[in-house]
Amino acid sequence: MCKGLTYFRVLQLYKRIIKISYSWQAINHPAKTLEEQIYIRNQARELFRKNKNVKDSNEIEEHIREGEARIELACHYRNPYPRLVNLPTYSLPPNHNRIRFRTEYETEDMSRPIYLKSFETKEEILDNDEQFKPN
Repeated sequence: MCKGLTYFRVLQLYKRIIKISYSWQAINHPAKTLEEQIYIRNQARELFRKNKNVKDSNEIEEHIREGEARIELACHYRNPYPRLVNLPTYSLPPNHNRIRFRTEYETEDMSRPIYLKSFETKEEILDNDEQFKPN
């Protein structure tokens, strides 16, 4: 995809998120409207800044799809926070006493919905790094 077109799509996504944040109304707890608006803006800023140096067009496309999916879910359920998912039993990580096979990592990665890709915690990243370090 053309670099200019990709840049335009990313900019449009960011603008859309910011516009949604200003018009956001909390449904269940109207007193939390301002808190949710600030959460949406801060999340957008944080994730866009975190990924500003991404050059791979496929990875940029993944991030755009993730952003669009999160917008659709937030607007549909009127909840700006990420939704929990039910992963199949076989994709959950086993206890830390045994070695995991590559297919288990691949299955776990494929089972994770696109709208949760940016929510990998630091602990998960550190665990993955420790498992691949030579002793």
